[in-house]
Parts: sequence; C-alpha cells; structure tokens
Amino acid sequence: MSRVVLLGDEGTKRTVFLEKGAKEAGIRFDLVKWKDFQEMESWQNIFLKIDPPLWENCRLEEMERLTEEYKENLRQLEKLGKKGNITFLNSPESIQALLNKRGCKKRLKEAGLPVTEALKNIDFIKQEKEAGSFQKEPAVPVLLEAMEKQRIFQVFIKPNQGSGAAGAAAFCWQPRTGQMILYTCGMEDPLTHGLVNTKRLRKFTDRDQVVSLLERLLGLEVVIERWYAKAKHQGFSYDLRAVVQDGRLDFVLARLSSGPITNLHLNNHPLKGSELGLSPSVWNRVTTLCQEASTCYPGLRSVGIDILLERGSLRPRIIEMNGQGDLIYQDIYEKNVIYRHQAEMMREWLWKNQR
Repeated sequence: MSRVVLLGDEGTKRTVFLEKGAKEAGIRFDLVKWKDFQEMESWQNIFLKIDPPLWENCRLEEMERLTEEYKENLRQLEKLGKKGNITFLNSPESIQALLNKRGCKKRLKEAGLPVTEALKNIDFIKQEKEAGSFQKEPAVPVLLEAMEKQRIFQVFIKPNQGSGAAGAAAFCWQPRTGQMILYTCGMEDPLTHGLVNTKRLRKFTDRDQVVSLLERLLGLEVVIERWYAKAKHQGFSYDLRAVVQDGRLDFVLARLSSGPITNLHLNNHPLKGSELGLSPSVWNRVTTLCQEASTCYPGLRSVGIDILLERGSLRPRIIEMNGQGDLIYQDIYEKNVIYRHQAEMMREWLWKNQR
C-alpha cells in the first residue's frame, strides 16, 4: 500500500502546518520521529519528506558534531532509498550537499550563476608540534593578509555547515588605523569557555576581544566571503528568502535589518517581497536565478534560496541554498502556500501510485 511519511518531530510548526496543508488536500501522512527512524520496519512504496532534527545544544563545536551525525543519518536514508521503493520530496543526497556551503557555491558558479564571492587563497596552516599532534598557527594574521592583498576590508564569516546564523560574523578592518569591528551571534561561555551561539547580535570594537573571538570562529570550518552592500528599503538593508517548489517560486520574503546579519530570529523585520516596490525586470532576474539554481540539484523539489540584491544595481546574487528552508512564519500564519503545495505533491504521488 502506498503511503506518505514525514520524518521529523511531533508538535513542531513544520509538522503542524504540513498537517494543515494535508488536511486541505484530503490526504494524511504518518509521522516517524527521528529517534525512531532506525527501528522502522518497512520503507517500501512511500513518499518521504525529511525535516531537520531538533537540536537544543548551542555550543558551536558541538553543532559541528551534531551536523556530522545528521549527515550520517542522511547517508543511511540514501541507502534505504536505493534498497526500497522510496520517493523523496528532497533526496538525502541533495540535502546533504546543501549542508556544505562551499560545495554548493562551487556548483552554482560552475553553472554560471552569480553568488556572493569567497576570499581567495586563504589557508589556515597547521604546524606539527609533536608526533601525531598539531597546533594551528594564529589565523587572524592570515585573514588580515588575505584581506589586504585583495583590498577587501569587510567580510562575512560563517560555519561551512551551519544554519540560522549560528556562528555567523561580520568583520570590518581599517588597515590604516588598525580599527576592527566584529558583529556576531557567537560568544564565549564564561563558565565552560566554549563558543556558544546566541539569539542576539553583538558588536565588539575592542581589538583584543575581536581577535580572540575571531581566532575561535576561524578555528571552525568556515566560509569567508566578501561583504556586499545590500539594497535598502525605508532605511533598512535587506536580503531575500525565496522558496522554489517544483520549479515554481512559491514565496519571497524580505528580511530587513539595521545591522549586517538579517536572520529574523535576531529581531529583524520581515516584509513580503511584493511590498518592496521592485520593478518587473528585477523580479524577472530574481525568479530566473532561483529557478536556474534549483535545477542544479535535481533531487530537490523544495528549496529555500537566500538572495542578495546589490545596492544600486539591484543585481541578484545567491548567498546560500537550504534543502530544508521551507518554514516561513509569514506564510504559515497567512495562506500556508508552501506546505499546501507540498501536500499537493504528495496527493499527486498517491493518485499515481494507487491506480
């Protein structure tokens, strides 16, 4: 018997509003919790949506480990998919590929799509101390040297496998005066001295503090990108979160901020994309870029894409893609377009497989 399965967690907004969409579509799905998925007996003839697991830990080093565990679970699901008859909303391979920001940017660039560019030729060298042990050289001098050589004095730094601005930082440096400014959601826990992620953007200007935090952040696997001046609306800088499903641009949300990091959980301001007053030609460029980016990953039927519009030219660039970037509060509390569309895909699959 054909059935639809959601691999996720009970009571989350993702689950609740997909249930709402499914009810409107006249279908139902079975929920398999992450803690139980390895005990599920049959994965035959199902349509499977994979939601991300819930993580309560906010230590950045621990989040790297949790991400690796999640990737291993995705690899297990990939094997199950090859053994059984599973149709994925988003394939485990594609979700896993988008967890690697650097790899995703490489694929998009190879397809000729505009992206936010990474700094070049940065190598944080490890020095051998004793047999079998290594110590990193200080990373900040390497970063500053690369910034000076490339004449780029404002950069974004973010974990290669992070999400939700976890560990993200914006760094400004004036080589002539030596002034440094760091904006980040990461900070050192005074009790454990571990680096933790917070839901508050902090600004640091003391050089010693900035260098200390940068060294901790650069000790993670990070992506370092040029800091572009973003388009403005009513005095706020903004970028866009677009959701593309089955080649259709289902929703676009602008994220407005007075600071450099726009994620909405940092008390930034959401605005429907249609309320920005952008010209049809700009929207055509954004729509085409999103559709072309989604085709780079054929295993994705639903993808969140973060887009930057350059200030002045409004040229769109892809910041990153998210294979599980479908939860937008401004959608679920209004028309629930995204999850209704997913439920329609599930219904279509059921109809085809029950004939």
